[in-house]
Amino acid sequence: MKVILETDRLFLREYVEDDAEAFFRLNSDPEVLRFVPDKRLLNVEQARQILVDHPIADYRKYGFGRGACILKSTGEQIGFAGLKYLEELGEVDVAFRLMRTHWGLGLATEAALASVRFGFADLGLKRIIGLVMPENIASVRVLEKTGLRYAETVMFWGRQFSKYVITHQVRGVIRCKTRRAAES
Repeated sequence: MKVILETDRLFLREYVEDDAEAFFRLNSDPEVLRFVPDKRLLNVEQARQILVDHPIADYRKYGFGRGACILKSTGEQIGFAGLKYLEELGEVDVAFRLMRTHWGLGLATEAALASVRFGFADLGLKRIIGLVMPENIASVRVLEKTGLRYAETVMFWGRQFSKYVITHQVRGVIRCKTRRAAES
C-alpha cells in the first residue's frame, strides 16, 4: 500500500480492499453522516465495492484520491481525508471524515492542510474547493483554518452546499508540517 502523506500525527494512505470493515464502521454511523449526502452503508461488502469503485478507481484514473486516515500513535484507521476530482464540477475537492471519537482534536484540520499543500506542491493544482453543507459549522471552520474562503452556494448531488475555494496564490496561509511519504 502507498502512503500519500505524513503529518505529525497522521498517515494518509491509499485505500485497499481490506479497509472495507473500517470504512463500513465510519460510514454506518448516522452522526458521522449527519451533514453529508452519502447514505448509510448496509454491510462490509457494500463498503468494499464503494472503495473499489471510487477512491481505488480514482488513484488509477487521476493519480490521486481520498485516502485512509491513520493515527500514527496507534495505527488505527480513524477516517478518510484527501483530494478528489469531481467530474461534474471540473474541480478538485478537499474533504475529511473522521470517527466521532476523534472529533475536536484538530485532526481534520491537520489532514485538510496536508491535503491542500499536497495538491499545490505535488499535483501542481491552481485551485482547490471544499463543499460543505452550510449548517456543518465544524467543517466550515476546518475549511477556513485550511485557508479556503466562501465563494458561493451551489447545488450538487441534489443538495445545497457552500463552496469554499483556495487558490495557489494564497497558499502562503497554509502552515503545517507535512512530508510526502515514500511508497511502503
